[in-house]
Amino acid sequence: MSNLVIREACVADSALILHYVRELAVYEKAEHEVEANEASVQESIFGADSQVKALICELDGEPIGFAVYFYNYSTWLAKPGLFLEDLYITLEHRGSGGGKALLRRLASIAVDKNCGRFEWNVLKWNQPSIEFYEALGARPQSEWVGYRMTGAALKALAT
Repeated sequence: MSNLVIREACVADSALILHYVRELAVYEKAEHEVEANEASVQESIFGADSQVKALICELDGEPIGFAVYFYNYSTWLAKPGLFLEDLYITLEHRGSGGGKALLRRLASIAVDKNCGRFEWNVLKWNQPSIEFYEALGARPQSEWVGYRMTGAALKALAT
């Protein structure tokens, strides 16, 4: 029987997290958008002022995936929420229960922290993930449209 373990990531996992970020970017057809490097992962997740956390999923002592999350806030609920930024299980280990175990741990963290919501995004074309999430009871928030500002537009607005 295989042993599936979810553990908190530590600073020594920075290179592993970056590896998974790059694999996820390839899967999402956005490898060219990854600007992260090992030092920036280390600082942004494990730095003194970081509000970001990460989990590592291991199967029989070997890492097979990760999740990165942070807390947001709902004014309507007057409660924090847990936002899952990324979840990734290596292709050869999908179906092992690792993704569900990560989501289960994150849901447990959200409940323990009295979060009113547990949220994440999924690409419209990623039907296997959509079906997986909906089978767990998650529902899309189709009435909201996400917006993003980066690069020159962000800098222009800030000045």
